[in-house]
Amino acid sequence: MNKQRLYYTPPTDEQFNELKSKTVEVWKEYDNEYGYVDEKVGRIWNIMNVGDNFMYIVAMMDCVNQGKLANKLSKETRLAVRARMIDGGNKTEDIAF
Repeated sequence: MNKQRLYYTPPTDEQFNELKSKTVEVWKEYDNEYGYVDEKVGRIWNIMNVGDNFMYIVAMMDCVNQGKLANKLSKETRLAVRARMIDGGNKTEDIAF
């Protein structure tokens, strides 16, 4: 039996959309002088809630920005990210969510 891992399982649309909007908030805190913010934000808004795209959005950020993001998310969405990170092999002590 081939069981799909949680990491590759999309969350609810509500959680996905929350993650997208809060990730954009974090990126908008940075200077866009060279278009880097626009590039990241544009990429995020075009992502659909399929496969591991939920985690792809998280992976676009370093650990400092993941911490900022975690503080903006609802408990439910934070836990959805955390569970997928654990399923993906991350050490619990390294997870900001």
